Order: sequence, then C-alpha cells, then structure tokens
Amino acid sequence: MLKRLESYFEFTRLRTNWRTEILAGVTTFLTMAYIVLVNPAILSATGMPLAAVTAATCLSAAFGSILMGVVARYPIALAPGMGLNAYFTYAVCIKLHIPWQTALGAVFLSGILFLALTAAGIRQSILYAIPHELYAAVASGIGLFIALVGFRNAGLVAADPQTLVTLGNMRNPTAALALFGLILMVALEVKKVRGAILIGVLSTTALAWALGQAHWTPAAGGFHALSSTAFKLDIRGALSTGLLEIVFIFFFVDLFDNLGTLVGVTKRAGLIEPDHSIPRLNRILFADATATVFGSLTGTSTVTSYVESTAGVAAGGRSGVTAIVTGLLFLAAIGAAPFAGIVPPVATAPALILVGSLMLATITEIRWKDPLVAVPSFLTLMLIPLTYSIANGLGFGVIAWAVIHLGTGQFRRQDWLLYVLAVLFLVRFIYLGAS
Repeated sequence: MLKRLESYFEFTRLRTNWRTEILAGVTTFLTMAYIVLVNPAILSATGMPLAAVTAATCLSAAFGSILMGVVARYPIALAPGMGLNAYFTYAVCIKLHIPWQTALGAVFLSGILFLALTAAGIRQSILYAIPHELYAAVASGIGLFIALVGFRNAGLVAADPQTLVTLGNMRNPTAALALFGLILMVALEVKKVRGAILIGVLSTTALAWALGQAHWTPAAGGFHALSSTAFKLDIRGALSTGLLEIVFIFFFVDLFDNLGTLVGVTKRAGLIEPDHSIPRLNRILFADATATVFGSLTGTSTVTSYVESTAGVAAGGRSGVTAIVTGLLFLAAIGAAPFAGIVPPVATAPALILVGSLMLATITEIRWKDPLVAVPSFLTLMLIPLTYSIANGLGFGVIAWAVIHLGTGQFRRQDWLLYVLAVLFLVRFIYLGAS
C-alpha cells in the first residue's frame, strides 16, 4: 500500500520521503494556524456566530488542502483568504448592509464562475499569457511580502506616521525571541538538519512560554457549531440584490492571488517545467475553485492558496502529501480549536523571514539589463509587499509590460490576452480608486 502511494505521489522523482513530507506539512500548518483565530474574529463582525465560523474555517482549510494534495499532488495548502475576508466583512456586509447569508451566496457564485472558467480552459490561458519573467518577479515579491509579515510579527519592523515603517523596539523580548528562532533555523539549515524550520518554531514557542511572552485565549469550536452557518447562504438573494459587481471582485482578486501564489510556490519547489509550464495545472485550478464553493457552503469567505505553503516547501515538501498532512491538522483543529493559539506569532515569524529570503533566488531569472523586462518585473517585485497584495503587484507588472511594449512598438498579436488582462487590471485599479 505504501509503495503504491509513494508511486502515486512520485516520491522517487521528487526525491522525497514520508518523514520529510510529514514534517513539511506540520511546518505549513504552524505558519498558517493563525487563520483559525483571525478569520473568525473578522467574519464575526458581520453577525456570524464565532464558533461556527471557527469550525467552518478549519473544515474548509482541511477540505481544500486535502483536495489539492490528493487530486493535484502539490504541496499547496488552502484556507479562507486574508484580505478577501476583510472585504467580505467591512465592504460588503457592514458598508453595504448586505446580510452575511447573501454575501456567502456571492462567494458561492464566484466559485462556480471559477469552475466554469477552469472547465473552459480560460484560467489556464490567462496563466500562460503572463510572461515567465513576471513569474520570477512574483515569486521574489512573495518572498519580500512574507518576510515583511515575519518582521512585523517579530516586532523588528513597526509602523511610523512619518516614514511609513521604521525599526521596532529592540528591547522588546519578542524581537530577541524572533532573532533567536531565526539564528537557530539558519544554523540547522546550514547543517542540513531535517525539519529545521519546524524545530525552530517549536523551540521558539517553548522559550516564549518559559519567558512569559506567550498568551493563550481559548477559542470556541467543534463540529456541532457548524449548524449555525452551514448551507445558510442565500444564492437567490445574491442574484436579486445586484451583487454581480461584488461577485466579480471576489473572483478577480482570488484569481490573481491564486495564480501568484501558485507560481511562487511551484517555482520555489522546482516543480515548473523548463518550458515554464506547470504540470497538472487543470487539477490545481479545479481544487482551489472547488474549495471556494465548499467554503461558502460551510460558512466562510473565499478559500484560496496560501503563500505560507512556501514554509513547507522550504522544509523539503515536494508532493501532495505535504498539503494532505496540513489538511488533516486543520481537521483535527476543529476539535482542538481551544488550543489553536498555543503557538504565538513570534514563533512563526522567523520561519517567514527565512523562507522569504530563500524565495529571492528567482530574482536571477529576470533580465535586469533589458528595460522592457526590468521595469515591469521591478514594479511587480516591489508592489507586492508595499501594497500587501499579490494581485496588485502582478497587476502593475502586467500593465507596465503592456504599455512599454506598445510604446516601443514591440506588440505581438499572439500576446493579445496579456493586453486584455492589462485593461482588466486597469479597470480594477480605477474602480478601487473610486470606491
């Protein structure tokens, strides 16, 4: 049985094993576990029951991650997306006074749209229309993005009204803990110790608790709580209320966040083919679209691929087993929700910083001496962390690529879809500016 599974997940070709994949899955889960607490806290502001959303968060993350692992066989974990949950709560439900049941109906419709476009091959065409140099910029930009999140969680970087960001308080114990974890992880990586990131996270967690720098508030949860949100979505209401614009935003942001994350994780894992194609792309896109539909049925906002998956990849994860392990841990978290906050953000911060630094390796694939490539790539690379959005960074890169190539007479008819994407991104930015 194990031999068949190893063959299905291509352990030999990927040069991996069960121990590495399990450790990688645990590592990904630990870097994503914050969503079990954060997503319910955001969505509960709509009036959704906190315990129900906690259970829905865990269940949708488990379903999406396991589906990705089994069907697509990639080490990409999924969960309700940050940013989209805030849009769901504050822009749709609170600002527009839309009931959360109707907003869930809009999420469901966006997922169905995902599935339809995947079946028609349109999402695949969109992915292949984007120049591979921008893929490298996206992967590096994601590296800067998650490193910035790590620096913030560690207290090494803080907000500043004059300079936007500044150095954090180095006397803060969390900064010292994060630096300890980072040094430990790097030392273990240098010595080729398996599970270096996981060991670092657990060691930092233990030290944080020993020094009184970790605080834990039990969260509500349990399968029984799901009855308050499961199948409560109002699809007819979403259609009759004229939420097609909102459906489009859910769809558009998730589409490009997903594509950006997909490219970043697969490049970091070395899973992209020499011709820049991604094997089993249809299955990947099918998995994330189905996860969004499932999430809306259980009672949570759009489910998407997580950049934290790169932590598991950095720990050696290469196959779908990594995602399956992460999914099983999310499933277990439904019953263990009260203990979800035991690992503090400061313990996972050094993991994000380390992984971010490793992801910058793709920056060498960009032809920096060619302005046609360098400027769009630079905009993508920088605006992902500075705008806190993969979609925004990719959008500016695609627009710049199209404008510069048009302005210099480098337009090619076969690149027509890229220019369509540039127009769509431009419309999106104009809409965001007016809202």
